[in-house]
Amino acid sequence: MISIADPVAEIPIAGAAELGAPVRETAAVAAAPAIARPATAERELRLDLFRGLALWLIFIDHLPSSLLTWFTLRNYGFSDATEIFIFISGYTAAFVYGRAMRDAGVVVATARILRRVWQIYVAHVFLFTIFLAEISYVATSFENPLYSEEMGIMDFLKQPDVTIVQAMLLRFRPVNMDVLPLYIVLMLFLPLILWLMRWRADLTLALSVALYAVTWEYDLYLSAYPNGVWAFNPFAWQLLFVFGAWCSLGGAKRMAKVLASPVTLWICIAYLFASFCVTMTWYFPQLGHVVPRRIEQWMYPIDKTDLDVLRFAHFLALAAVTVRFLRKDWPGLQSPWLRPLILCGQHSLEIFCLGVFLAFAGHFILAEVSGGPALHALISLTGILIMWGMAALISWYKHAADKDAKKGGRANADLAGGG
Repeated sequence: MISIADPVAEIPIAGAAELGAPVRETAAVAAAPAIARPATAERELRLDLFRGLALWLIFIDHLPSSLLTWFTLRNYGFSDATEIFIFISGYTAAFVYGRAMRDAGVVVATARILRRVWQIYVAHVFLFTIFLAEISYVATSFENPLYSEEMGIMDFLKQPDVTIVQAMLLRFRPVNMDVLPLYIVLMLFLPLILWLMRWRADLTLALSVALYAVTWEYDLYLSAYPNGVWAFNPFAWQLLFVFGAWCSLGGAKRMAKVLASPVTLWICIAYLFASFCVTMTWYFPQLGHVVPRRIEQWMYPIDKTDLDVLRFAHFLALAAVTVRFLRKDWPGLQSPWLRPLILCGQHSLEIFCLGVFLAFAGHFILAEVSGGPALHALISLTGILIMWGMAALISWYKHAADKDAKKGGRANADLAGGG
């Protein structure tokens, strides 16, 4: 089964490879400190937990606003689930392919990365095709062209031949289909990123920061079809992806003392509180006096397309606080209550695609049926349950396939021994 970063279920994330804790190195790789070999084969469940949480939050945010929307991250700070998703994707991809590059060489690792890029691209094309069919069917059956316009496929209906070509080039995307094209582009540059990090990890991160600054200074972007730009500018969002890779390949170890400092903790808490106060002014105008006029003029607009520095800083503060209080050996990670989130995080590509389908289906039902907040909550919870069920089914199938493979291997060994 395909994961959005890599089949991490098949290649476990080491328990030592924490989001903000050191990756233990062995003497065998002392000469290459940027690529750390895991000390154990224990899976890092926190990565799966937060990736699953990001998938659930993205699904809820893609639905019309409801009561459950107030439980998503974007209502209480500058960043949202997208930052979590991209950071963890960079972290896990670098861990898996960094190890492949260290053990098998640059050429083999690059080939594996390109194979993964192709798989994600095929998944994107499949998602695009089914999503268009879903929207077109609903719009035609209910004679409501607003669905086509709202979901951004009017150009496809007018010029399907041109639009399909543009979609293959990742330039045309309906609503809610912006994450996979971004990830495809970022993964294409992963071989270069890993190669540079083997040479100078800190310099690689500095180059990423420089590209981010140049993007803001000279307005670099990728154009979209038929007009506009990519919703997630790869020139800017690469910073979060590279930062995740940097943390995975030894950067987190070098930051351990900083993260453990009480000063860092209180700075993060203060920033999170300040961003919470600012966010509340968006929903309660009577609180507008909380933010001074000069600060408002300086920080607005907080741009998501180009990963505003305030969003990036908010994510860093969240990550620092989370790593400090949620240890990798926290017993709650084994709780059955968190198992649905972890399962979804372990099969992120499939669950993300399913979430896009479910979000439009939920949007359609809410537009056609007047059910109030109760129906909103029911659709949201039903979608989450379906995502959990699919993840559980995938895990069961994979486990059964692994057992069959082991049985087949033992049978072949017995036959060879008997011969």
